[in-house]
Amino acid sequence: MTLILIGLGSGGCSLSRPDSYAKMNAADVTGALGKQAATPGAPTESDLAFARTAASDVLTKGDKDSSQPWENPETGARGSVTPLSQAYSAEDGRTCRDFLASYVNGRAESWLQGAACKAGQGRWEIHTIKPWTKG
Repeated sequence: MTLILIGLGSGGCSLSRPDSYAKMNAADVTGALGKQAATPGAPTESDLAFARTAASDVLTKGDKDSSQPWENPETGARGSVTPLSQAYSAEDGRTCRDFLASYVNGRAESWLQGAACKAGQGRWEIHTIKPWTKG
């Protein structure tokens, strides 16, 4: 399971989509989470691994209007992941999709936004997951 989570989190992608909720660049992946992870009430890397797995699962199932719950038993954090809009083609020709994830841990509640692209065997690789900002 650990190897799967590492593999899902290690992919990289460069997309240009102006109406996308999640811009795919290195600053989003490292900068946003690196600073947030130390903030009280912010998701830990472990929490994000569970959210990534849930995102990959719900996107792979392909059910219309579905959400996938997730929970980290180590931290007590939980939430759900919901795909947004329809899939779109990235500049490199891969099929990608944006998603929104809720995050609840104690009294802390927030939203995360992300993007994933289809990989081999129909699985989805998560390329970004960061705090959601209205835009």
